[in-house]
Amino acid sequence: MALSFHLFRPDELSNDYAGTIPVIKHAIEWMEDNNNYIENVCCLYATAPFIQSKIISKAYQQLKNSNSDCYFSVTSFAFPIQRAIKIVQGDKVDMFYPQHFMDRSQDLEDSYHDAGQFYWGIPQAFLDNEDIFSEKSIPVILPRYLVQDIDTLEDWHRAELMYKALDESSF
Repeated sequence: MALSFHLFRPDELSNDYAGTIPVIKHAIEWMEDNNNYIENVCCLYATAPFIQSKIISKAYQQLKNSNSDCYFSVTSFAFPIQRAIKIVQGDKVDMFYPQHFMDRSQDLEDSYHDAGQFYWGIPQAFLDNEDIFSEKSIPVILPRYLVQDIDTLEDWHRAELMYKALDESSF
């Protein structure tokens, strides 16, 4: 059964600094206050242009068939974070993990980050402000070519190029 409603967020949840969990929590509470009880919640980000319905559906099925509180999208970093550097004092560099300077990049552990596409979860986890990145959550690993968060103009241009490449390859 599809629900149709208009949900307006309060000002403190309607800005660039509003956190995801408080926004989801507000929506769940609004639904419950209006006698709409839900079994699972999905937060989809509008800034994730390559999200795919088949991945969302698969994550939902996995959530329903598990004891986990949350399923969310992740992707791997393109280069090992153990070799990351930061710019200090304006034009100098410093390694975050200098102990890995001599390590070959292919020998370092893979690292992942939130792909910023979706969070599936049980309502109580959001109502209890549980951390999404916890032992109660399961990552859904996406290939990097399906992940582009859009926060800047550079991100937008990259997404346009990725879209063109994906469209041509008919993935």
